[in-house]
Amino acid sequence: MQEESMTLVEHLTELRKRLIWVIVVLVIAMIGGFFAAIHLLEYFKSVPPASEIEWNAFALWDGINIYMQFAFIIALIVVLPFTLYQIWAFVKPGLRESEQKATLRYIPFTVAMFLFGLAFSYFVVFKMAFQFTSTINRNIGLTETYGIIQYFSFMFNILLPISLLFELPIVVMFLTKLRILNPLRLRKLRRYAYMVLVIIGTVITPPDLISDILVIIPLILLYEFSVFLSGSIYRKQLEKDREWEEEYGEN
Repeated sequence: MQEESMTLVEHLTELRKRLIWVIVVLVIAMIGGFFAAIHLLEYFKSVPPASEIEWNAFALWDGINIYMQFAFIIALIVVLPFTLYQIWAFVKPGLRESEQKATLRYIPFTVAMFLFGLAFSYFVVFKMAFQFTSTINRNIGLTETYGIIQYFSFMFNILLPISLLFELPIVVMFLTKLRILNPLRLRKLRRYAYMVLVIIGTVITPPDLISDILVIIPLILLYEFSVFLSGSIYRKQLEKDREWEEEYGEN
């Protein structure tokens, strides 16, 4: 019992160290993000729809707040692969050698999917949502006077949830490799997963059917793609288990 307690303490100590490193990297990345924020801000201000509106500040802290928002997004992109590596390193002792190599390969794909989700949410969902809401404002005779915080907060509230949802296939593959998930369980949860994705899709898009469909369909396809990937990994696991049983089972 004492050895088990010490082992548990050692695991918690290692987890605490890895969390501290993640926080340190996040802080450093945010500091670097402050210097890169001005370039991203200038880009977003120079392209539609931002280039077509007049910028305003409604509070003295608006400029600092927008810098912090951009710095956080930049830091999130930087810290994401580092955090995933720390998670992998923490669970590595419990994995087989083949599983260690396979799960480590997921890290660059995770970053790629996050960036792809950012691109999809900005060029498709955000612009569609902005056009819809702006049209409604003009139709009822409102004068559109946007503050910089309101504009970018609206944008980030769309970009971040969708970008994180694009991580679903990678997360499912990783958990399947760890034998926590499998395609059978995912198929049983399909009805509830669809309901959650539909709710998310309707919340982050304008309240019209076309916009909802344009977002909900990709989310459902992501889930089905996740089930397919999980099934592929699960079949390979069953085959390896069968080979192991045939070779060592009788002994």
